[in-house]
Amino acid sequence: MPNDDAVPPSWRAALAPVLASEPARQLGTFLTAQEAEGKVIYPPRGSRLAALDLTPLDRVKVVILGQDPYHGAGQAHGLSFSVEPGVKVPPSLVNIYKELEADLALPRPNHGNLTGWARQGVLLLNAALTVEDGKPASHQGKGWEAITDAVVAAVAAKAEPCVFMLWGGHARKKAERVAGLGPDSPHLILTAPHPSPLSAHTGWFGSRHFSQANAFLEAHGRGAVDWRV
Repeated sequence: MPNDDAVPPSWRAALAPVLASEPARQLGTFLTAQEAEGKVIYPPRGSRLAALDLTPLDRVKVVILGQDPYHGAGQAHGLSFSVEPGVKVPPSLVNIYKELEADLALPRPNHGNLTGWARQGVLLLNAALTVEDGKPASHQGKGWEAITDAVVAAVAAKAEPCVFMLWGGHARKKAERVAGLGPDSPHLILTAPHPSPLSAHTGWFGSRHFSQANAFLEAHGRGAVDWRV
């Protein structure tokens, strides 16, 4: 991992084994080579582990799994589904906001920055944490998955019940690889189609994941998330 993307303190013990592994070394070599070739990579150095920085392990209540960062200039900043202030709200996030409005009667925000969720314990994690400009999924299979699997496993191992929101087949398959997220899990595992315009009308709308998450968290004494953006 690059020095300016150091693992935040609360995650270091959980991730130490995987960060010393061959996939992590291969990832570092790959990213260094890509940058040496002049490739533009999102998000920029220093923000690739923003999800871990903003949501310490001991504060995680909810995990929302994305696939990889947005691949357009100025969009990705280290949180799944979120974009920097002033950037047009992407279509999937528009659909997330529509479901929030239907589920919790929350007004649709005029921006796409989800930092407020992250600060409350919502881990906005992508499976791969970098992508090349204009090339979606270009950094999948390069080593990030081993690291983000370890992140999910660390949350699954927590004693406090958490909520895993798995939107789309990619997120479900990732969670299935992690011990502790099976049928006997103490956590609430919510699944739905991805909020992308391609699949949102096949079951994403009406899934009511946000109200279900808050009901579960309150029932277990963990406090509801304020989903307003």
